[in-house]
Amino acid sequence: MCGRFAINVPIDAMARLFAARPANDLPPVPNYNVCPTNRIHVVRGSDTGRQLVGMRWGFLPYWYKSETDGPLLINARAETLADKPAFRAACRERRCIVVASGFYEWHKTPEGRRLPWYIYRRDGAPMALGGIWQNWGTDHPIATCAIVTTPANAGISSIHSRMPLILEPPDWPLWLGEAGKGAARLMVPADDEVLGFHRVSTAVNSNRATGSRLIEPIDAD
Repeated sequence: MCGRFAINVPIDAMARLFAARPANDLPPVPNYNVCPTNRIHVVRGSDTGRQLVGMRWGFLPYWYKSETDGPLLINARAETLADKPAFRAACRERRCIVVASGFYEWHKTPEGRRLPWYIYRRDGAPMALGGIWQNWGTDHPIATCAIVTTPANAGISSIHSRMPLILEPPDWPLWLGEAGKGAARLMVPADDEVLGFHRVSTAVNSNRATGSRLIEPIDAD
């Protein structure tokens, strides 16, 4: 799964990278501890071109009567995305890209300790995480989203059994619906050589922790 991530890419750099028009109310950067229900940076398609917008991380199905009416849907499994009632319409019609610098994952030791790791692209580029989105509510609609996950590749499986869907630049038009149909074939784990990872301090276990120190490597024990 993906339950926490970091973003330290300037907004103008995000807009250039994805050739997207930025909204005026985007969340501030950097944020080294992005948590569920935070507003996050999302690229979506539109009739007038790509947009870089802020969305609530936590997908709200249309039948929820409040933001806390059911489970917090921050992730959506690629294997069942097209079948789940909460996600299937968004899977067909409202795919998006969540922008991140890297994400955190926790490995549970046999003794029950939860040790955090930071996972990032080896080439230093921002991550383009596959997502789905929809507006929730009628009077004042809230744009909400979830990150699509796949089984972990061989490298990440030593930390966790799942990982976010990581899209490469040539695949962005297909995922966003700009290049026709066939996005289902993109829902596979990233190649092992794409990602690097290192242990980080347990300070990130707190959702109140802040600062670039959260992604700094420490010696694994």
